[in-house]
Amino acid sequence: MAAYFNRVLLMGNLTRDPEVRYTPKGTAVTDIGIAINRVIGGEEGERREEVTYVDVTLWGRQAEIAQQYLTKGRGVFIEGRLQLDTWDDKQTGQKRSKLRVVGENMQMLPGRGAPVPAAEGEHAEPPTGGSAGANPPSARRSGPAPRPQPARDPDLDAEPDDIPF
Repeated sequence: MAAYFNRVLLMGNLTRDPEVRYTPKGTAVTDIGIAINRVIGGEEGERREEVTYVDVTLWGRQAEIAQQYLTKGRGVFIEGRLQLDTWDDKQTGQKRSKLRVVGENMQMLPGRGAPVPAAEGEHAEPPTGGSAGANPPSARRSGPAPRPQPARDPDLDAEPDDIPF
């Protein structure tokens, strides 16, 4: 039985601001660039940084969210798949190809110039639902959101000695 798996997980910083364009059918699409840094230790203890640049394509609502909330330098976590694009170069007539990532899930992270979430577990994701202008960044309050308290079951308020096991 043959099994195939095409999954990519990337975390890095945007190299440019996202620009959304639309297909003839009205689907949003944007290409973002991500810089992924890796620190390498040398033989004599020196450390050097290696950077890998990856192109990611986002579709639909994720493309619109990226344009609305992401800027150059902002941290982002992408989950997606690899796709090989091939075409004929119009100038030389040669076959060309490029490997890119098609993003299927995106999570915004703190990056250069981005505020750090106030509390652990608070997500740096935009609100879902509503129009883009319904909750502008300047209208959002800062600090952690109040955590809802779970309903108490009176049967669970028993003393440890009252538990039958």
